[in-house]
Amino acid sequence: MRVLVVSHGHPSFSIGGGEVASYNLHQGINALPDCESHYLARVGPPVAKHKGSNLMSLRQKEREMLLWANDYDHFRLSNRDIESVERDFIRYVADVKPDVVHFHHFLGLGVECVHAIRKHFPGLPIVVTLHEYLSICHHHGQMVKTTRGTLCQRSSPADCAMCFPHIGAGEFMKRELFLKTFFDQVDHFISPSQFLIERFVDWGLPREKCTMLENGLVLDELAPSRPLPKGGRRNRFAYFGQITRFKGVHILLDAITRVPDEVWGDASVSFFGGNLEFQPQDFQDEFKALMERAGRRARFYGPYRSPEMPLLMKDIDTVVVPSVWWENSPIVIQEAFAHGRPLISSNIGGMAEKIRNGVDGLHFRVGSPEDLADRMTEILREPARWEQLRSKIRRPLGYQDAARQHLMIYRGLLGERKVAKAANA
Repeated sequence: MRVLVVSHGHPSFSIGGGEVASYNLHQGINALPDCESHYLARVGPPVAKHKGSNLMSLRQKEREMLLWANDYDHFRLSNRDIESVERDFIRYVADVKPDVVHFHHFLGLGVECVHAIRKHFPGLPIVVTLHEYLSICHHHGQMVKTTRGTLCQRSSPADCAMCFPHIGAGEFMKRELFLKTFFDQVDHFISPSQFLIERFVDWGLPREKCTMLENGLVLDELAPSRPLPKGGRRNRFAYFGQITRFKGVHILLDAITRVPDEVWGDASVSFFGGNLEFQPQDFQDEFKALMERAGRRARFYGPYRSPEMPLLMKDIDTVVVPSVWWENSPIVIQEAFAHGRPLISSNIGGMAEKIRNGVDGLHFRVGSPEDLADRMTEILREPARWEQLRSKIRRPLGYQDAARQHLMIYRGLLGERKVAKAANA
């Protein structure tokens, strides 16, 4: 079995859960007998383009290639540089000769890549992993209203035009129809959460073409529980992820200041994350002001990479996921569980699906710093609570087991192709 995994970014250049998930799948397939995975990741500025070709290696590992792409229409998820898709992307697919092509995203690459494969290799099965609601929602795929920041319960051209009145409902209708023409050419969709599948089925994807499969983790090194000094408490919280408003870091910073001093004591929250400098200036100012207000209770350490997680986690007791959007399957949830750390998360979307309230973590009402402060207080005031939650944690799926589950999907699609071919012979 030879698989081509296509990603919107390479973990060497782009920090994100989707990049890590796609690369873990690539490694997992290569670790299995009689299997071979090739990895093609999009790259763009500040990386310079090679002359004469958009393909480049930049000394990546064996079976890894980069595709430079930067002429992208974010509204239609479309690559305007059709010539490079037909020339470089298709040439690479022809050279690899995969049995299956698996897109872990087409952000930056364009949905035209799906059509190009169907055009040039009509019998080649195409699989797409859905990571967020970008095809449904133009607002960064978050399904959050642009006006009030409230959660969006449904998608329609009319609803979308209310968030973007300068675009209009007609353009959103054309966007939806445009994207669905490419989605019709996909053989199967995979999602790491059932919640996301339900959203896309409501949008129009056939349920029979969707499967929930968890992303796999590389679990080579795990951090033991933090040693407690005599009389010590499990009072070290942490946030891991992008520093954006959608991730709810402002909610967590607000909550920190609401816990009474006698309860907080010497507790702390460590923030690990990047891309603050790319956020709107008003959010950057708010984040910095909230950090100053939190004082010694909060510490900001900047960006990190997945291989650093065991080192960072060794000084942490509880992980907080305060996102204000639905989320799908944040990789930090799996990473925290792998290291035996309970979580406190918003009570919506994939977060509520992955974290069992009162079993291996705690939920708080999304967007409520008061409720989050109460959950943190619960951990701080009840010493036995942390151990109770930790004892119920289930070990997350390893990358090789995840690859095996994906191979079952691939083989099923190849079997369907053989049956159809025989029937038409």
